Amino acid sequence: MKKFVLLSLACFAFANSFAQVRLPRLIRDSMVLQRDEKIKLWGWAKQAEKISIRFNGKQYTTKAGVDGKWQLLLPPTKAGGPYTMDITASNKITLKEILVGDVFLCSGQSNMVHQMGIHDVTYANDIATANYPAIRQFWIPPTPNMNAPQDDLTGGNWKSANPEDVRNFSAVAYFFARDIYQKYQVPIGLINASIGGTPIEAWISEEGMKAFPAIQTTIQRNKDTAYINGLQRRPANSNNASNYTPPGDKGLSGPLRWYDTAYSPKGWRTINIPGYWEDQGIRDLNGVVWYRKEIEVPASMAGKPARVFLGRIVDADVLYINGRQVGSTGYMYPQRRYNVPAGLLKAGKNIVVVKVTNQNGKGGFVPDKPYCLFAGTDTIDLKGTWTYRVGEVYEPRSSGFGPPGINPQYQPAALFNGMIAPIVNYTLKGFLWYQGEANTGRATEYARLQPAQIADWRNRWQQGPLPFLYVQLPNFMDVNYLPSESQWAELREAQAKTLLVPNTAMAVAIDLGEWNDIHPDNKKSVGDRLALAARAILYGEKNLEYSGPLYESASINGDKITIAFTHTGSGLVAIDGEPLTSFAIAGADKKFVWAQARIEDGKVVVWSERVPAPRYVRYAWADNPDGANLYNKEGLPAGPFRTDQ
Repeated sequence: MKKFVLLSLACFAFANSFAQVRLPRLIRDSMVLQRDEKIKLWGWAKQAEKISIRFNGKQYTTKAGVDGKWQLLLPPTKAGGPYTMDITASNKITLKEILVGDVFLCSGQSNMVHQMGIHDVTYANDIATANYPAIRQFWIPPTPNMNAPQDDLTGGNWKSANPEDVRNFSAVAYFFARDIYQKYQVPIGLINASIGGTPIEAWISEEGMKAFPAIQTTIQRNKDTAYINGLQRRPANSNNASNYTPPGDKGLSGPLRWYDTAYSPKGWRTINIPGYWEDQGIRDLNGVVWYRKEIEVPASMAGKPARVFLGRIVDADVLYINGRQVGSTGYMYPQRRYNVPAGLLKAGKNIVVVKVTNQNGKGGFVPDKPYCLFAGTDTIDLKGTWTYRVGEVYEPRSSGFGPPGINPQYQPAALFNGMIAPIVNYTLKGFLWYQGEANTGRATEYARLQPAQIADWRNRWQQGPLPFLYVQLPNFMDVNYLPSESQWAELREAQAKTLLVPNTAMAVAIDLGEWNDIHPDNKKSVGDRLALAARAILYGEKNLEYSGPLYESASINGDKITIAFTHTGSGLVAIDGEPLTSFAIAGADKKFVWAQARIEDGKVVVWSERVPAPRYVRYAWADNPDGANLYNKEGLPAGPFRTDQ
């Protein structure tokens, strides 16, 4: 036994003697370091190994601890570069093209994810003219971890804003960075940690949610590997799932596939695009529906490369032209924009087939989106009558059929552990946050979770009250033409309450959404409004109005209620020149009716003949408020509010 122990120690010493200095994934070529603050560097080496770092003409040394970890603080450095950094121990690492400027952590769900390339039609010129080598992004790969905070990232590189690489930049973050760079000529680093559909609690640490017992219970449960493994093995319906065999898609199981040009579509019915199939005679179907259309292609388009716009489709789709697959998308939110290769289109009759898969709710083609095929100056409208046939019908979800298990990226603390914890040593200028859609329906909890998130992140970075700039949810979904309740409005209210946390700012986006797209195309205005907030909060620009009017107080004067606002700027206006709209008023019974409103002495007076004894006012209180037109003269919209809490 003694010999075994000695041999083990010898092997450990031998292996440790060859350990080499290693850096975290974030510290690498082309990184942007935070100016005017102490810069923390860290990594790993063998126990007690001396590490020497040369940067900006000076030499610094540190030593690894007994656990092999080391860290070093560089003194504050002014904006500039490019610099080279040499890290020397038993090996040597040289990092090149380093800039010093301002670094922002950009995080949230899909609207922070959405890249410039997804919006390449709207921002074609911005992509083509992107020539900002001093604006750089590090995109963190999605890496949830339900067990514990991780030491390092699994991948990622710093990329600069050029026409090729900018396509992978977050559109909101890029326009924010471009505004700041153009104003101050300081290098900008964007660290993007975002995943679509994720709730806020996934981004907060376990310690940061001590005040949430139910969430803590979930975190502890998720650490139980036996529990998680059991979920993965458990049948979705223990009674009869093992005896159920999906019938498969008929469109892919016959002698001829339904997209094949030789296939004869007998018995297919007519349907219109755009539109949902539940609204056109297909009742409560979750499954696969095939769409088919013959189009006439002029000789001027034949053989040329082309593009197809198919708006948005719920949920997934595969596009075939003349029997060849030319594009596919696996979920509902991206806009469908597919490239048609040269040589595929021919003069005369061409067959377009779309296989649509829907898991839940209404399936089909979202209205009020572009549907066309174009090449050069020629365009073929794809809207109108198509034919369809059902390829597969899914069992109702209530039967229990479907994939069992758990998705880690939606679990509390999981994204903090895998994507935020590994970077908390990296010195920052501030945070940018665009999230909330996944938490609608839990607004009361969100009003506590977002301040908890801010406190948690600030505590982790240990840089004091780092500025936290965030986006309020935009307008979305159907317009309701009567005053009504709204979960989205409640979530916006919860977001507005976070302004009570010092050193925060909120970009109101109630005018930037689209009724039929949870990912609105206008990402530039969102980035611009965040940049306005940054200029005032982070950069100290005096007398800069950076927000639209925000509710401050209400006073009842007889049959009228007067509303006072902060952030009125140089004055309140109805942006379209029409009477103020989207105000509702109620008495003690809280039965709201539409109200009249006018601007008086920098305030808004609200009344209705139907409510002689008013008590409460609401403004833009809806999923998608119609005609909300109160702004300040700086062109920034008023935030939605209610006084009846």
